[in-house]
Amino acid sequence: MIYRKAFDLSLYLVLDPDLCGGPQGMVETARLAAENGAGVVQLRAPGWKKRQWLTTAAELKAVLDPLGVPLIVNDHIDVALAVDAAGVHVGQSDLPAAVVRRLLGPHKLLGLSVSSAIELANAELAGVDYLGIGPVHPTGTKPDAAPATGLAQFAELVRATALPVVAIGGIQSGNCLPLLRAGARGVAVVSAICGQRDPAHATQTLLGEIRSVLSPCSLKPAIPDFCCDSIG
Repeated sequence: MIYRKAFDLSLYLVLDPDLCGGPQGMVETARLAAENGAGVVQLRAPGWKKRQWLTTAAELKAVLDPLGVPLIVNDHIDVALAVDAAGVHVGQSDLPAAVVRRLLGPHKLLGLSVSSAIELANAELAGVDYLGIGPVHPTGTKPDAAPATGLAQFAELVRATALPVVAIGGIQSGNCLPLLRAGARGVAVVSAICGQRDPAHATQTLLGEIRSVLSPCSLKPAIPDFCCDSIG
């Protein structure tokens, strides 16, 4: 399946194995979120061995493909290629984006994390499809996260790039609207869905807030040629 020219960043779920209760909980959470409006699902499990990454990625892809929701694999390009995932998301300490694009080929999605103006200025953005900017707020789901940007710095970073931006870090129902108004194409959430008593309802609640800010046009695919107008 080729997703690169049709993906929706408005609600981007990053799975957490601890919050979800292990691999099967991750798969079930992903299914419920995708069925209720999540546009992208990312597999992230820093403490896992590679075999568990492979097994769970394959299970997630089997659940998400029929729903048309792309699976993004955090960091592990080999796993993404092995299961034919929709793409990869990398950080500042991972392989350079240009190298990742060469390995992935032209049709997979590539996301890059940025947390400061310096990182954005030094980033190789050719071949990158979207940026994950943050953490915007302090977060407990990523112990090695950079200092929080806050809303003002986040807005400056959004204005400094032409790429679609998804905000990440400490985002919950109730605090995502200012980020969307600042130009984010969407929000990436972890604990706002993972570990919630009712992930389906949590997804619906978030999506309702997102749709109250983003126009129908901006909820279309995030590749510029396939959108109406930029919201940034």
